[in-house]
Amino acid sequence: MVVDVHPADLDEASMIASLTAPPEPVAPDDIAQVLARAKAQSVAEASPGRIVIGCDQVLSLGDEVFSKPDSMDTARRNLLRLSARTHQLHSAAAIVRDGETLWSDVQTARLTMRPLSPAFIGHYLASAGPSVLTSVGAYQIEGLGAQLFEQVEGDLFTVLGMPLLPLLGELRKLGLLES
Repeated sequence: MVVDVHPADLDEASMIASLTAPPEPVAPDDIAQVLARAKAQSVAEASPGRIVIGCDQVLSLGDEVFSKPDSMDTARRNLLRLSARTHQLHSAAAIVRDGETLWSDVQTARLTMRPLSPAFIGHYLASAGPSVLTSVGAYQIEGLGAQLFEQVEGDLFTVLGMPLLPLLGELRKLGLLES
């Protein structure tokens, strides 16, 4: 099997803004699924006959949806807001071929951060560096970010950004992976 990686050309910020706007904002887990499907559909348009997998992850604190921080200052503010609280990571995947969504799924993990002092957050961000800006929560739990947490409930792959086990199961059902 040949796998190619093609980033979708979508304005995610605008999509999220429209999906979270009143009067009827979309639930955070549904936003993740909408984005995963939109990414897969976007790439599938230029890939007739090919199976396309789209993925996305949304972080929510209650009904509030976070975006990737655009600066270290935003990362600092977001970590202060998440400190000593439980947030959710909603990871979605979709399989599309020729404009048809063959499958989609979303999984949610709950992460509880320990209380973080402003000084600790400053040291953490200095050590982790600008790579935190590529993560919606301003952490990579597989590295230095692990020290931010008291508890993680859910599948590790969901935390990392993809509901991998359900996706692999569906790829086997479709005959795209050996059983």
